[in-house]
Amino acid sequence: MKGLLLRWLILTLAVLAAAYLLKGIEVKSFGAALAAAAILGILNAFLRPLLLFFTLPLNILTLGLFTFIVNALMLLLTARLSSGLVVEGFWAALLGSLVISAVSWLISALIGSKGRVEVIEMRHRRGDRWE
Repeated sequence: MKGLLLRWLILTLAVLAAAYLLKGIEVKSFGAALAAAAILGILNAFLRPLLLFFTLPLNILTLGLFTFIVNALMLLLTARLSSGLVVEGFWAALLGSLVISAVSWLISALIGSKGRVEVIEMRHRRGDRWE
């Protein structure tokens, strides 16, 4: 449960980052960003796998680049379902989905599978041994 809440917060921060960085995306408030992240998370969990399955031949043909289109459609649908998120057009949605994916991936890389922030300890290598 803690991991789910943490990932929801990460997605919220990613939506806020997209709104901050891009002109065509607006978020009315932090609460609206929380709601949009919840809607986007639900759509990504249930609808996105179906869309990716049905567009698999096209995705294979484009070497996976069609996934960006599916992600943009998910963001546009989220904006339609959420009153606090405004996405002005397809290109804003495409760029927004790229920003959201990058920020989510970057922050999630620091979160372990149990929902905790993990610290990686780096050591020197001396000769044949790691210290």
